[in-house]
Amino acid sequence: MHRLPSRRTALTLLGAAALGAVSAPAVGQAGHAAAVARSLAPGGRLRACINLGNAVLAKREANGEPGGVSVDLARAFARELGLELDTVVVEAAIQSVEAVRGGRADIGFFAIDPSRSAGIRFTAPYVLIEGAYLVRRDSPLTDNAQVDRAGTTVMVAKGSAYDLFLTRELKQAQLVRTVRSQDVVDAFLAERADVAAAVKQQLEADAARLGDGVRLLPGRFMVIEQAMGLPADRGDDAWRALRDFVERAKSSGFVADALRRHGVQGAVVAPAST
Repeated sequence: MHRLPSRRTALTLLGAAALGAVSAPAVGQAGHAAAVARSLAPGGRLRACINLGNAVLAKREANGEPGGVSVDLARAFARELGLELDTVVVEAAIQSVEAVRGGRADIGFFAIDPSRSAGIRFTAPYVLIEGAYLVRRDSPLTDNAQVDRAGTTVMVAKGSAYDLFLTRELKQAQLVRTVRSQDVVDAFLAERADVAAAVKQQLEADAARLGDGVRLLPGRFMVIEQAMGLPADRGDDAWRALRDFVERAKSSGFVADALRRHGVQGAVVAPAST
């Protein structure tokens, strides 16, 4: 677990301004705000699970600490609650689900999927990311619709949003799995799978690394809705606080600024929730 105290940096001040962070609540509101903070973080510090398997939204900085859009959001939310932040760093989406569902973290960052709804309560999405396919240069596949055929093997990261989606959607192709999203393309090559499925940005980075030997199929096979979530037993006030924070982060430009600041290409801010 990494302890990340609030920082009085230009970034922090800009983030607080963008979100309209609460300061000196009225006497009638202070007790409610404190109760919400206790409900969200019973241990007195906000524990945010950061999944490094989603390289679009989280990464390891040069100093060894986690960084990225997810960490920016976690810091801003902790600051709004008046709490210090601890990060619970994991390497795969399934580990993040287990950490929040099991109460080892107070909040997490997830792709929304029906199979994850037990034990976790999600906000509306804050970012939309595309899921795509990658094949070898000499593959006969030229279109996403051609993938679901008998005899085709598709490499995915176990428990990822695209694994869960393709498990439901593919009727004839066979899924094979690796543990981490970062390893999907290397495992696809090593095990001679026909297709690698992952977040489009990860596949683009791998294609650039590998050169002319691979190519992405045009378009996307799914849109991944990235949201924040908390243990389902934390209560309605806790969930509303997280939900409202996400909506302000979108409407204020905080999410868009974070995407630009971290050089994230191809992901877009999700629309306001209705």
